[in-house]
Amino acid sequence: MLFGLIVFLIALIAVVLILVVLVQSGKGGGLAGIGAGGTTQILGARQAPDVLEKLTWVLAAIFGLLCIVSNFAIDHGGDRSVIQGATQEMPATTAPAPAVPAPGDNAAPAANAPEE
Repeated sequence: MLFGLIVFLIALIAVVLILVVLVQSGKGGGLAGIGAGGTTQILGARQAPDVLEKLTWVLAAIFGLLCIVSNFAIDHGGDRSVIQGATQEMPATTAPAPAVPAPGDNAAPAANAPEE
């Protein structure tokens, strides 16, 4: 129950985070900042980070925190892995190993022998 709620919150925050990032305007970073874009930051025309940027950081922090918390909310079901459960439920069968002719032995297998 708790794990399902956390996964739902993670999915909801992921969708909102995607929308918030897509709504933000580009900052002209990278090679675009070499030209005229870099002068606006030097001259102080760019003010403190706006609401969308702060919201992005807050949502990203909550997203990461919920991902870590979800690891502790998983019901392990008695600490038994799926592979361990499958091997314990399978019946033990002991089949004889097939006979392999020795190298250099040209004898035909008994299954191909002519019937009498």
